[in-house]
Amino acid sequence: MRAAVLYKADQPLQIENLTQGHPGSGEVKLKMVTTGICGSDSHVSTGRIRMNMPVILGHEGSGIVVEIGQNVTNVKPGDNCILSFVSSCGHCSHCLSGNGQLCATHAKTQNRFANNTTRCIDKKGNQIEQMGKLGLFSDHVIVQQECCFPVNNLPMDVAALIGCCVTSGIGAVINNPASKAGMQIAVFGCGGIGLNVIQGARLLNAKRIIAFDISDQKLEFSRNFGATDV
Repeated sequence: MRAAVLYKADQPLQIENLTQGHPGSGEVKLKMVTTGICGSDSHVSTGRIRMNMPVILGHEGSGIVVEIGQNVTNVKPGDNCILSFVSSCGHCSHCLSGNGQLCATHAKTQNRFANNTTRCIDKKGNQIEQMGKLGLFSDHVIVQQECCFPVNNLPMDVAALIGCCVTSGIGAVINNPASKAGMQIAVFGCGGIGLNVIQGARLLNAKRIIAFDISDQKLEFSRNFGATDV
């Protein structure tokens, strides 16, 4: 498989042919269709977010299942999938309490799989980690089945965005105990996350949604997503 690998912060990504193999137990191999470039990818590449290297960046995307390992139960070959960069193990205290987004196993292993192993090796024998256990700047990826959410009748570029900025922004509103219909909300910064915070507030029938940004273009976008004032 081919992937864009970051070997050192503030250096160009290197397009590499990597050895990947077949998916193991509980693992899924997908052909990537669409990958977004998130602010977090930029922050890692410039060193603002520290991460073990070498690493394949990319954590907001969609792909098609091409192969599954043993004990995979949630997807089958041919399924279109949204890929999640926070995979829950299902058995730690956070997962058992319904807070899989705080999975202790995921936090401990970071960009390695839950058993602390990697799936990609370059020609020099370096083990390449996958950002968020995904590493979607690739033509094919192997991920844990917990990362895969099958979808139907949804354009793959739209599905890719749901993998990060849509769920992060909308989730920040609808999962907030203080959120309620008729509320007034201010959103500072109208990028991908901010626009979806606005959209989430609109979905909850907020009375007033005030968008703040220094970009007139972003403020115009914010009106389209539901801002009442800019």
